[in-house]
Amino acid sequence: MKLNELLGTEFPFLQGGMANIATGEFAAAACNAGALGIIATGGMAEAEALRKQIRICKALTEKPFGVNLMLMNPCADEMARVIVEEGVQVVTTGAGNPGKYIPAWKDAGVLVIPVVPAVALAKRLVQSGADAVIAEGTESGGHVGEMTTMALVPQVADAVDVPVIAAGGIADGRQLAAAFALGACGAQLGTCLLVSRECPIHDNYKAALLKAKDSDTTVTGRSIGAPVRILKNKMARKYLALEKQGADLEELERYTLGSLRRAVFDGDTENGSLMAGQVAGQLKEIKPLRQIFEELYAGSQARLQELEAGL
Repeated sequence: MKLNELLGTEFPFLQGGMANIATGEFAAAACNAGALGIIATGGMAEAEALRKQIRICKALTEKPFGVNLMLMNPCADEMARVIVEEGVQVVTTGAGNPGKYIPAWKDAGVLVIPVVPAVALAKRLVQSGADAVIAEGTESGGHVGEMTTMALVPQVADAVDVPVIAAGGIADGRQLAAAFALGACGAQLGTCLLVSRECPIHDNYKAALLKAKDSDTTVTGRSIGAPVRILKNKMARKYLALEKQGADLEELERYTLGSLRRAVFDGDTENGSLMAGQVAGQLKEIKPLRQIFEELYAGSQARLQELEAGL
């Protein structure tokens, strides 16, 4: 089953739940362009902020959309209830195990699709009732695991009997074709959507992405068990130096407090946290979401046809 058949969308794509970026308005734009839009709870300080964004999304699209529940959010319990109360159709989750919420979501008819960085968690969540899983490789932007998409997706696909969605390192048709070949039914997209016309990040952030080369991302936070992939800049270099010097969690968190918001809203490309995946070097221009989705899917089909003809 292709992801679009499961979700009722035109394309087999989920828009990633990027904190402070994936608003109700952006999610609606992704839905109207043919994918499943996702509202991110990362960065929200209260459950009512989620309710507001859900209602904004409902006002802007008649198509299905989802919510990404960041399980480390202190308001996760309340947000899980808001998802049910507002009739959200799909939930993705990150940064933990959503097992305690799954029964209530399933009773409400919500499709539950957790993000997993390893096979063991994928198997556990499927046993708990997950309808599909997102196997996210370390190529992704933001919070990452250790396994690559190439290694993770086929192992998860072999281990579970639900649809597997690939995430991490997918920005053109060749990579999407590879994801299909690995056993994925579709893809979650993040970094390549940051340079969409509809994406609400600051123009400076978009410009930094367009200038990025293949090796211009780095991972901070490994020393404290919270790895995050971002573009290299002044903040990243200072953070890595502090880690090397043995800085503790409190000092590192104090240094990065508000850094994502500085990047997204203020356009501070030196001191902000410019979350981006390793595909940043492939981004060359600002495009509408619809064009990104069309080119990505058409490119994958053309590549698969070329391979079939060659074989």
